[in-house]
Amino acid sequence: MFNTVLIANRGEIALRILRACRALGLRTVAVHSEADADLRHVQLADQALCIGPAPAAKSYLQKSELLIAAQLTGADAIHPGYGFLSENADFAEAVERAGLTLIGPTSSSIRLMGDKVSAKRAMRDAGVPCVPGSDGPLPQDADATARMADEVGYPLIVKAAGGGGGRGMRVVRDRSDLIAAASMTREEAAAAFGNATVYIERFLERPRHVEIQVLADTHGNAVWLGERDCSMQRRHQKVIEESPAPGIDRGEISRIGQLCAEACVRIGYRGAGTFEFLYENGAFYFIEMNTRVQVEHPVTEMVTGVDIVAEQIRIAMGAPLSVNQADIEFNGHAIECRITAEHPWKFTPSPGKVGTWIAPGGPGIRVESHLYSGYAVPPNYDSLVAKLIAHGKTREQAIARMRAALDEMVVDGIESSIPLHRRLMLEPRFIEGGFDIHHLERLIESNALQDEVKA
Repeated sequence: MFNTVLIANRGEIALRILRACRALGLRTVAVHSEADADLRHVQLADQALCIGPAPAAKSYLQKSELLIAAQLTGADAIHPGYGFLSENADFAEAVERAGLTLIGPTSSSIRLMGDKVSAKRAMRDAGVPCVPGSDGPLPQDADATARMADEVGYPLIVKAAGGGGGRGMRVVRDRSDLIAAASMTREEAAAAFGNATVYIERFLERPRHVEIQVLADTHGNAVWLGERDCSMQRRHQKVIEESPAPGIDRGEISRIGQLCAEACVRIGYRGAGTFEFLYENGAFYFIEMNTRVQVEHPVTEMVTGVDIVAEQIRIAMGAPLSVNQADIEFNGHAIECRITAEHPWKFTPSPGKVGTWIAPGGPGIRVESHLYSGYAVPPNYDSLVAKLIAHGKTREQAIARMRAALDEMVVDGIESSIPLHRRLMLEPRFIEGGFDIHHLERLIESNALQDEVKA
């Protein structure tokens, strides 16, 4: 048990965590950079502490400063949110050594699933279907690498074992390009992730991105909370998420979900997690597990009624899951639009002072945001400023509600992605559902969206 939670994050997720803590009767500590002193959760927390200047490397990524902050404020648990140190095994281990509770998986689970080579091996052992590929790291020897690639087959993709966020990946369509691609990916991986290990997988040409949400406690219980279709993305960054995934057999979803829950028990996983899959030609292929709460967790909360963040906290306290698999019902359809401080089709960052901020409302509408009129969006962090979620009895109703909410939403003083989302809610292929992960990029390249946005 613990009484005080230090929130080691910022923005909308920090505010979401604070609200969950308050509902559970827990005291909160907000740590913040100099640029974030005016954030809403900082003002609402029971205690706040500045941990450094604006750059994340000098504040939110400072492991020792966070531990000192916990000691100074009497915090006995740390919630890392997403991003920053949320999937950093060394930080998790340091929290454990300090006698504190990390609201998330153990350091060993983060380390296991953070290395994509070991993660795939663990999932194969658990019976979870994986993309065909190397069973271990790509060797340094060129001939051995070529033989391994021939067995996997072309086209293939070279991936960094410790990668993420769309970095550390190269598609190889011809044997003659393999060695150079492997070398460049190793260099990029070493610089970006401190881990030069790479591996190869068969490259799927037009897959969908479908993920399974799980929760697992320390009592041997695990459940899956349905799936999210995250195929509307640009440069591997998600733009729109929805649940359920249109057009996929519910029996197959159930089979994969159960395998994911069983895998959690097998590896001793605790907390919230997400199994990410590529889906093509009726088959699921595991690609990685995110050992944290996802940006898009409200989508699942809307269709299941399960408070994922509260469950994370309760699990960290040692409590069993408040639901079992038979209790979970999937009701209606939910869609989330990620609202960013970016030009709607150039995607260039747009920091600055927010003039008018009006959040939409109405049946089935949820807004997660740290914005307020007069807030200055800093240039130092991710451009996400709000998440707009619409829920309906059907996908058609959810889309209609999202259209109305986007028309009602006002963020002026900065550029935002709202016009892009308005256009996508009218795009025929989106309305049909079942598009692949390259769909948005094809629309952008063809100027099909830009012209509408400019008009």
